[in-house]
Amino acid sequence: MKGIILAGGTGSRLHPLTMAMSKQLLPVYDKPMIYYPLSTLMLGGVREILLISTPTHLPIFRQVLGDGAELGLDITYAEQPQPTGIADAFRIGARFIGDDSVSLILGDNIFYGQGLSELLQTSVRDLTGCTLFGHTVRDPQRYGVAEFDAEGRLVDIEEKPARPKSSEAITGLYLYTNDVVEIARELAPSQRGELEITDVNRAYIALGRARLKAFGRGFAWLDAGTHDGLLSAAQFVQVLEHRQGVRMACLEEIALRMGFIDADSCYALGRKQQNSGYGRYVMAAAQAD
Repeated sequence: MKGIILAGGTGSRLHPLTMAMSKQLLPVYDKPMIYYPLSTLMLGGVREILLISTPTHLPIFRQVLGDGAELGLDITYAEQPQPTGIADAFRIGARFIGDDSVSLILGDNIFYGQGLSELLQTSVRDLTGCTLFGHTVRDPQRYGVAEFDAEGRLVDIEEKPARPKSSEAITGLYLYTNDVVEIARELAPSQRGELEITDVNRAYIALGRARLKAFGRGFAWLDAGTHDGLLSAAQFVQVLEHRQGVRMACLEEIALRMGFIDADSCYALGRKQQNSGYGRYVMAAAQAD
């Protein structure tokens, strides 16, 4: 499976912070926001990754992440000049996807929970169409919301409904078989002028090939795309790291634990950043391996 991170858009909900900077490069406590979605793909075992962003911001992403080789990854880049919708990622990335399945994650979504890596790897292995991930929320009218039949099967997705039929919001992490490319090609723009990811998901629902996996209690799903969301995410990461003594979304440690790199390579990556607590943590993780 290949992976796509969609990190484009104008970031208008975060103005004035994002008037000159991509929101996915803003800090979430001790690391850039982009580390979090990238770490999620890595935990799922994905190593070939396409990052889509604006022509203005792509050079900075390249400076931050490079080609991924030091982490045992293969990171490439593509432009989305205008915010033409989430589903446009499959048109932009069609050549990158090739004949493979693909996972898509939004660049401002943060996931955390015990067993996340196992859940993602199992979902990748068992994929037969479209797998979505749901999270129970207090205010489902703000999200795309799953609708289920009497047997608990996913039958529809409502976008920001006034009267939600469930409290299960669709998160910004999606898995698809290769036919998503053709489905995306056949989409017509919505009234907003965008290619909607909900239309892609509904196409799989109509084929009877969509399933939803719910993140249970103990899992955290954070959207850092607003001022309050950005602050809440930073506070969450700070508390977790201080209480547990671990680093969330530490790319070098994840690469080591997943077998993408060895301990010596991990230590060398940490040493490059040894003046920071992050770098010293990476060095310690390599020594403990």
